Amino acid sequence: MNKEKSYPLPMGATVEGEWVNFSAAAPEESTCELLLYQKGETTPVQVLAMDEDNTAGRIRHIAVCLDTPENYEYNYRIDETIIPDPYGKDFAGRQLWNQERDTQKHEVRTKIVGGTYPWEGDKPLRIPYNEVIAYSLHVRGFTKHASSKIKHKGTFMGIIEKIPYLQELGINQIQCMPVYDFEENLKYTNYWGYGEGYYFAPKSSYAASGDAVSELKLLVKSLHKAGIELVLEMPFDAETGETMMIDCLRYYVREYHIDGFIVNPVRITMDALRRDPFLACTKIMKKQDIYQNTMRRFLKGDEGMVLDVMWWLKRQSEEEGIFNYVAGHNGFTLNDVFSYDGKHNEANGENNQDGPDFNYSWNCGAEGPSRKKTVSELRKKQIRNAFFILLLSQGTPCILAGDEFGNTQKGNNNVYCQDNPTAWLDWSRIPKEAELLSFVKGLISFRKEHRLLYPDREMKGIDYTSCGVPDISYHGENAWQVPSEIASRQLGVYISGQNEKEALFTAYNMHWLPHTFALPTLPKGKRWYEAASTREGILETAIPLKSAREVMLEERTIKVFIGK
Repeated sequence: MNKEKSYPLPMGATVEGEWVNFSAAAPEESTCELLLYQKGETTPVQVLAMDEDNTAGRIRHIAVCLDTPENYEYNYRIDETIIPDPYGKDFAGRQLWNQERDTQKHEVRTKIVGGTYPWEGDKPLRIPYNEVIAYSLHVRGFTKHASSKIKHKGTFMGIIEKIPYLQELGINQIQCMPVYDFEENLKYTNYWGYGEGYYFAPKSSYAASGDAVSELKLLVKSLHKAGIELVLEMPFDAETGETMMIDCLRYYVREYHIDGFIVNPVRITMDALRRDPFLACTKIMKKQDIYQNTMRRFLKGDEGMVLDVMWWLKRQSEEEGIFNYVAGHNGFTLNDVFSYDGKHNEANGENNQDGPDFNYSWNCGAEGPSRKKTVSELRKKQIRNAFFILLLSQGTPCILAGDEFGNTQKGNNNVYCQDNPTAWLDWSRIPKEAELLSFVKGLISFRKEHRLLYPDREMKGIDYTSCGVPDISYHGENAWQVPSEIASRQLGVYISGQNEKEALFTAYNMHWLPHTFALPTLPKGKRWYEAASTREGILETAIPLKSAREVMLEERTIKVFIGK
């Protein structure tokens, strides 16, 4: 032990050769002790006082020489309470999911994490916001179901096994619900992972190998090799200080090469994180439901939505750190959006009082599963329309894992406590939903092929290049006239391409009646071709239109036309 060699920052345990510096916050006039254990043991081999002689503010610190630091574990005892290190980087005794643990019996200990990892030149990908196609998942639920047919179900390794699927789908970013070591054994099972946690440590029970630190790093490196970013949701709880939150995010970028974070702006402001020079090139994002609710209402045919839809179809994401989604984990899956009018959370044990009451969903004529052909066909159509809207919007799109093959939670819109097949992805749906999966893959590919759908800057409706038409304009049954009447449920969006080789016109008819759309006049030498539709998906060969002036759309249909 060497008091003079110790220092208060950084917090936690810092390894320098055989010396380990321990730094912990403790109330004034309290006793604070460092408990050292041999790796795997539950009885301390050494108890060292962290007295007030080595104090900076309320931080106690001490340096200890250990022959092989990685062979030791530790906790702190403040007064009579044993606590694992809140800044701990890994933990022993937390490897099993949803198991009761007694800290006071030394069943949980903080591991000393040191050494290096063979990153092989890996670094964050820094994919531009406008090029991101994101995919939101829960580490355990993504592969825990038997139908995932992988070896390491419900783990970081399980995601690695599914990388070929993710590549084939076409996404280039995955967003993970909390992966830090949260307490899942509460009054109800904390399946999602929100609330208190050891924020610096990847979740031990998510590691198939038992080594969560190395396994999360392997996941990041494997994803990066496949061209896929990893973004972590880090909501933190109300007790976490701003300094600790910033320290935590810096740590994940430095030690795990994480590409970005989704944070709760109520806990910490986006500006505070963006001003931090270390996080300057890291994506800092937040969730918001405005896009989701706007598009769901438009899809089901609500009145007065056209102007809001116009705004969100062209809205870029980077400035506000937002991303677009039509379904997320907090609410219905996309399949359930068009299968249920109301939530069905009875199994959660809260008398169906939990979960969002306003889902802007529509069951298409029957509540829950239905054998009626008219109902099932309408649902298929609406799901395709939702994917069309999401992937044709110019902000960053995010797909909820499993929506691409019709995953359902049976009407439960709040599966926070459902660690069972209700919340796990059912991969057995893929064969019967092969058409939907193919449609989504085709739509993602179509977005990537057409730069007009993900421009470098937000379109403003201005003729930047003096070519005679603005970059983006809106139309209805008459060209150049926005159908903004309260009863309107249709919209035509013309992206002129200005000096580009092609133009795009997308017609949205969310009415339950057919409508005619006027086609904008193209420059001389170009004509309109139908390239995609709700019914046909992405056409292998674009079909030239017989009329250059107008096109008819059947009810609840979207069509995309290319001018070339």
